[in-house]
Amino acid sequence: MQKLGASYLLRSFTARNVLSHVHHRSNSMHTNFPAAPFFISPHRQLHGIHAFECPDQVGITAKIAACISRRGASILDVDVHVNRDNVHEPAFFARTQFVFDPSQWPRDVMDEDFMKLKKDFSAKRSIVRVPESEPPLKIAILVSRKDPCLVDSLHLWQEGKVPVHIMCVVSNHVREENTHVMRFLARHKIPYHFVPANKHNRHEKEILNLVSQMDFLVLAHYMQILSPEFLKVYGRDIINIHHGLLPSFKGANPYKQAYEAGVKLIGATSHFVIEELDGGPIIEQMVERVSHRDTLESFAMKSEYLEKACLVKAIRYYCELRIIRYGGKKTIVFD
Repeated sequence: MQKLGASYLLRSFTARNVLSHVHHRSNSMHTNFPAAPFFISPHRQLHGIHAFECPDQVGITAKIAACISRRGASILDVDVHVNRDNVHEPAFFARTQFVFDPSQWPRDVMDEDFMKLKKDFSAKRSIVRVPESEPPLKIAILVSRKDPCLVDSLHLWQEGKVPVHIMCVVSNHVREENTHVMRFLARHKIPYHFVPANKHNRHEKEILNLVSQMDFLVLAHYMQILSPEFLKVYGRDIINIHHGLLPSFKGANPYKQAYEAGVKLIGATSHFVIEELDGGPIIEQMVERVSHRDTLESFAMKSEYLEKACLVKAIRYYCELRIIRYGGKKTIVFD
């Protein structure tokens, strides 16, 4: 990795300086850029995030830096990876965090700048988010009978640790009004929709009517299979949580399957939903050891803890543009 001089790190520099100091090489790298102290604006500094994917070539990192710095913005962090699964067409991935003065770099100009960058490199992806000035992503949570993942997501959302707007909860089970979940939803004015989906009638049109405007969906133990038609019509990402380290222990009763198999390492997997059951690109996996001393009950409790943590992490990473899907079933996750 090429080291950057102090002057590079401590100044807001021109594109010419960037190109002379930064040389992108086709290998994995992670570089932290401290904020420049010399440009203190009287206006509020906002935090931006840019995710980028394109065919690999020399100079991409420098051009991204130049795009940001020429508007008087300061790069905080750059995470870069070059994937060589296809040796003839390696792919470049980057996630860049920066701070900027919106009076110097209005959002419409920022969008134009990153769009030009996308065209220059024939990029598949060039997405920018400014979380402080944009509404949170809208989600719906689909759930069946089990509450732990739903409850944990709601509580962390209440604490501001899940940066989304929960528009509604959809379930194929009725919940009594005087329960913890229903009281929480009523207090925060989050609608609860009972849709009696089952294997004989999935009621997918009704669900689509409820979730069609959501930015993405979260399945917090929704025990119905979404059809290929549903996935096609909805057309956006869906995040699911699964007990165990996929592809093991698919389908019904995964705790019991794993317990009876005598496993010594349990886990949870958050993944995107595709037509293949539990076969979507993996976002996060978490593990914990178990032993012969565990009962089925303690086994399930440990599993539920992992599932809650793994799901919330996936939601947060998605909102922070840390996840890039590629190659059908793989992901780049900048953690």
